Amino acid sequence: MISVKGITKSYGSKKVVNDVSLEIAKGKITSLIGPNGAGKSTVLSMVTRLLDRDNGDVLLEGENIFTQPDNALAKKISILKQSNHLDLKITVRELVNFGRYPYTKGRLKKKDHKIVDEAIAYMELEEFEDRHIDALSGGQRQRAYIAMTIAQDTEYIFLDEPLNNLDMKHSVQIMQILRRLVRERNKTIIIVIHDINFASCYSDNIVALKDGEIAVSGTKNEVIRKDILEDIYEMDINIECIMGHQICVYFDNHEGATVDDFVEEQEKI
Repeated sequence: MISVKGITKSYGSKKVVNDVSLEIAKGKITSLIGPNGAGKSTVLSMVTRLLDRDNGDVLLEGENIFTQPDNALAKKISILKQSNHLDLKITVRELVNFGRYPYTKGRLKKKDHKIVDEAIAYMELEEFEDRHIDALSGGQRQRAYIAMTIAQDTEYIFLDEPLNNLDMKHSVQIMQILRRLVRERNKTIIIVIHDINFASCYSDNIVALKDGEIAVSGTKNEVIRKDILEDIYEMDINIECIMGHQICVYFDNHEGATVDDFVEEQEKI
């Protein structure tokens, strides 16, 4: 479990994260949602030590992450930042090899190559493993970065807006892969995500932030509610249950709009 205790971050006189405390359950997907500027990415960056905090602590299995050596922490948590642009011209396999760096410092042994092979196979990237990263589609590239985190073999995986610049098909593929990692490998995944319907369909728990503070935290069914989301996003949002999932309809601001209304609106376009 990860316990976040009162973390705070300010830039000058502006407090972007204010006294945020939360518990991140093991073996679950926890999504951070909220409007732009809510502090989601800042919270993620502080929890993973990419960004120093002004106040507060983060405990990983009871130990303060801010006092742990870098290499030891890299064997416990991995993170995919919002933008992963490498200037190096490297192949998929070379990228996935980087996941073993905390263990090998670049000198991979037979065991490490086996782990890399398994990560590439898990992400179904065998046919692309010798291609350069910059020659891949957005979805393929994101799968390659996730393969790198699998090779890093950490229990906790943090992803900052991994669906950015992906179309619907590839976004669904990435979220399905994350659920597989939880189900098959017992990973604990923490994700910053803008699309509340992806959060609703694929998360176990949701933390909603607004103005740098936690507005509400709980299971997805506790958070994906009309009154809660309208308060957070300051717009009309209706909830429809579709195939067992709570789906948010926010295409316009007509009170009482339904999915059927949405279809009718689309037919007029």
